[in-house]
Amino acid sequence: MKFSYKFSNLLGTVYRKGNLLFTPDGNSVISPVGNRISIHDLKNNKSSTLAVESKYDFAALDISPNGSTLIAINEQGDAHLISLLSRVVVHQYKFNHSVTCIKFSPDGSRFAVCKQNNVFIFKAPGQFAGQFNQFVLERVYHNAYDETTCVDWASDSRVLAVGCKDTSTRLYCLDRLANFRPITLGSQNDVIVAVFFEENSLDVTTIARNGRLCVWESSLELSELEPYDEPEEKKKKAGENEEADDDVDLSKGEERTEALTVEEKEEQEDEASVKKSDAPKLSYKLLTRHYLRDQVAGERVTVTAAAYHRVTHVLVTGFSNGTFLIHELPDVTLIHSLSISEHSISSLALNNIGDWVAVGSRAQGQLLVWEWQSETYVMKQQGHAQAMTCLSYSPNAQYIVTGGEDGKVKLWNTQSGFCFVTFHEHTSSVTAVKFANNGKFLVSTSLDGTVRAFDMTRYRNYRTLTSPRPVQFCSLALDHAGEFVAAGGQDVFDIFLWSMTLGRLLEVLSGHQGPVVGLQFNPSTSSTALASVSWDKSLRLWNAVESNGQYESVLLNFDATCVAYRPDGKQVAVATLDGRISMFDVQTAQQVGSIEGRYDLGSGRSDTDLITAKKTLAGKAFTSMCYSADGLYILAGGQSKNVCIYNVAEAILVKKIEITQNHSFDAIEDIIDRRKMTEWGNAALIEEAEELEGGNVHLRLPGVRKGDMAARGMKPEVRVYHVQFSPTGQAWAAVTTEGLLVYSLDSGVVFDPFHLDPDITPASVLSRLGKQEYGDALMMALRLNEQKYIQRVVESIPPSSIELCVSSLLPVYAERLLTYVAATLETTRHLELYVDWLRQLVTRHPRQPVPTLLLVHKNLGTKYSQLARLCDFNRYTYQFLKKIGPLRTKQARYKDNEDKIEEDLSSDDENEEFLMETD
Repeated sequence: MKFSYKFSNLLGTVYRKGNLLFTPDGNSVISPVGNRISIHDLKNNKSSTLAVESKYDFAALDISPNGSTLIAINEQGDAHLISLLSRVVVHQYKFNHSVTCIKFSPDGSRFAVCKQNNVFIFKAPGQFAGQFNQFVLERVYHNAYDETTCVDWASDSRVLAVGCKDTSTRLYCLDRLANFRPITLGSQNDVIVAVFFEENSLDVTTIARNGRLCVWESSLELSELEPYDEPEEKKKKAGENEEADDDVDLSKGEERTEALTVEEKEEQEDEASVKKSDAPKLSYKLLTRHYLRDQVAGERVTVTAAAYHRVTHVLVTGFSNGTFLIHELPDVTLIHSLSISEHSISSLALNNIGDWVAVGSRAQGQLLVWEWQSETYVMKQQGHAQAMTCLSYSPNAQYIVTGGEDGKVKLWNTQSGFCFVTFHEHTSSVTAVKFANNGKFLVSTSLDGTVRAFDMTRYRNYRTLTSPRPVQFCSLALDHAGEFVAAGGQDVFDIFLWSMTLGRLLEVLSGHQGPVVGLQFNPSTSSTALASVSWDKSLRLWNAVESNGQYESVLLNFDATCVAYRPDGKQVAVATLDGRISMFDVQTAQQVGSIEGRYDLGSGRSDTDLITAKKTLAGKAFTSMCYSADGLYILAGGQSKNVCIYNVAEAILVKKIEITQNHSFDAIEDIIDRRKMTEWGNAALIEEAEELEGGNVHLRLPGVRKGDMAARGMKPEVRVYHVQFSPTGQAWAAVTTEGLLVYSLDSGVVFDPFHLDPDITPASVLSRLGKQEYGDALMMALRLNEQKYIQRVVESIPPSSIELCVSSLLPVYAERLLTYVAATLETTRHLELYVDWLRQLVTRHPRQPVPTLLLVHKNLGTKYSQLARLCDFNRYTYQFLKKIGPLRTKQARYKDNEDKIEEDLSSDDENEEFLMETD
C-alpha cells in the first residue's frame, strides 16, 4: 500500500474571512478559507483548494488582471505571491502589520497596499517576459490621520483614491502632472467602506459605514491630465546628483528615509509650481448625496461591504443585517434587493460582465453567487455553522456525509467538492453518521434522542427511531446488510437495537457502566456480532440478534474512546485514554497486539498551559480510527494536529501527517515562550492595570479603550474529530477544526518502479511498442510504473490485440493494470477503449482486490451520470428542433404570402394613381 498522501481538497468550509474575488474570465470565485484558498469553478461545477498554507488566516486577496498571479496577505501581514498556473508560492514578503486592503492597477504594473495610515505602491512582479522581480517598493503615501480602509485605481493606472477611517478620501497621482495635486474629499461623517472611480473618468463615488453615498464630479477628464515639465535648472541639478547617488542603498533605513524626505520636498515644490501655473486645475464638486440605509429595514444597520462594476454602473452594497442592494449609478436607482440571512455580509464581488454577485458571510460560513438579472442562484454553499463532528464515505466513495454541532447532516460530492443536500431534521448536535453498504440510505444519531434514516433517492427523512425514554445518543453502528441499527447512549449507558425494515425497537442491551462511546457491527457478511466500548474500561462483544443479548467482556486498563473492526471481521482494535491502540482476536478475546501512540500525537501546548510538554502528553489520546481496506494498517487521529498511519503487524508508525500549520488555532506550537508565562498565567491574556488618583487600580473593560485593536476572542483548539479511509483506498478524509480535509494519492510525483531491471527504460518501452510487440511493451511499462508510458502503450494497442495482451499478464501485473484503468476512467475521453480493457481484465483475472473494484464502480457511475445528462440534453434538444421546424416553415410561408399580398396591394395603388392622373 502506498502512503504518499497529499492534501487534495478542503470540504465543509467555503468561506471564513477576507475578501472574495472573481477571476478575470468571470467563471471562478476565489475564496479565502482560513489559512487556505479555495477556487470554485462555476462553469465546470467543481471546487478545488490550493496546496498553499499560511501560518495565519488570510485577510486580503487580489488577483492580477491577466489572471496568472494572486497575492494573499494573512492577518499578521505576511504576503504570499502565488502563481495560479503552477499553484505554488513564488515569493513571500512581510509587512509586519495587518493589511486592510490590496489592489492591482488596471494595467497590472503596480499594486497598492493599505497598512495603518499608509498606502504603499509596489511594482508588480513578473511583468516582463523572462524576468522576475520581487516586491519593489515604489512610493509611500502617509498623509492620512487614521487607518486606511480601501483603495481604487483610475482606468489609466496613474491616479488612485484611498478611503480612511478619518472619514476622508484622498486622491494621489503616481506621476507628476502639471494640473494635478493631492486632493482630500470630505462630506462623510463615518468610516469610508469603499471608494470607486468611473470608467475612463476621474469621477469618484464614496460610501461610508453609515450608508451615506456621495458622488463627486471631476472638473477635468482623464485625458486632460498633462505631464509635468521639469525646469532645466532642476534637471541639471538632478543629473549632478545621480553620480553621487549611485552608491546609495535605498533598501536600508536612514538612507531610504532621507531619499523619501527629499522626494517629499520635491513634491511640495511641484505642488507650489502647479498652483502658480495657468493650466486648468483639477477640482471636485459634490454632485449628489444619498442615504442607502433608509432603504433597509432595521435599526443601527451599517454598510459592511460594497462592489462596483464600472462599465455597467452597477453598485452592490451589503449590510450588517444580511441584506444587499443593487443600484445603478449615478442616479442611484434601486434595481434589486435581497436578504440572505440575519447575519452580516462580509464581502462582495462582481464578475467581469457585472451579472454575477458573489456574497460571503463570515458568521454563517456562507458563500453564494447570485445572478441578479434572472434572480437565480448560480452557486449556494454553506458549511456547518458550528464544528463538524463525524463523517462517513459512501460505498463507492463518490459521496461523503458529515454531521455537525449545528444539527445538520450534509452530503458532499467528492468529485465536485460541493454540498448538494442538507438535512435539517435534527434539533441538536449530530454525533455519528453511517452509510448503508448498498448506498441507498444513510443513518445519523444526535443528542436530541433520535436516530434518523435518510433516503438517497428522494433525499428525505423516511424513518425516525426513538428509545422508550429520552437518551442522548453518541455512537452508531449499522450491520452489513442494512437490516439492524444500534445506538449507544451518553447519559443512559445502554445500547438500543432497532430493525430498519420494521422500524421497531428489538432489544435494549444493558451492562455498560459508562457512556457507550464506540459501536461497530462485524463487517463480515455472515455475522451480526456487535462490538462496543465504554468509559467503564471494558470491551464487550455482543451477539444480540441471535442469542438475546449475550456478550463476552474484555477488561481494559483505561477508559476506551473508540473501536474498529478489521474488514475480515476477525480482529477488533480499541483506543484508550493512555494513547494506546490494542488489538484483540474476536474468536478468543485475547490481545494479539498493541501500539503505543501517545508520543506520535505530539504535545501541542495551549497558550494558557502552565504545565510542561511532557505533562501535556499525558492527556492526549486517539478518539477516532479505522482499518485500511486490506486490514494491514490503521489510520488514527485525536486530540492533536497529527494523523498517524500504523502497520498493525509490526506495530510501528508508517507515516505521520500534520493537518495544519494555522497559528490562528490554539495548541499548534509545541513550545511556549516562557517569557510570556507568569504565576497568574499567560501575560498576553492578562489585562494591564492602570494606577488612578488616590492609589486605586482600575481594570479597563474589553473594547472600551480607544485604539485597542486586540482581538478579544477565544482561539479554537485544533482537533481531529473523525478519520476514515476511502473504500477505494485512494484517499482518506479527516473531520478537523478547519473543516473536512481530503488527502489522496498522487502517483505522478514519486518515481516508484515495480520489479525494475536495468534493461527496462523509456526508450526500450517505445522500441518494443514500435516493433508491435505489445505484450512485452505493456509488461515493461507496468514495471517502469510511469503513467505517461503506460497510457501511451495502452492507447496504442489495437482493440483486436487487447484480449491476447491481457491473457499473457501475470495476476500481479493484471492488478496494477486494472488500478491504472480504473483511475484513468475518471478523466479519459477514450471511454470505449478503456471499457474494452476493463472487460477483458475482469473476465480473464476475476480475483481482484475490493478497493480497486470499488474505484471502477465509482468512476463508471460518474461517467454514466455525465453521459446521461449529455444524452438527455441532446434528446430533448432534438425533440424541440423537430417540433419547431414545421412551425418555422409555416411561419416562413405565411411571411412570404404577406409579402406577396403587400406587393399586390402596392401595385393596385399604383394603378389607381395612374388612372387618376390620366383622367
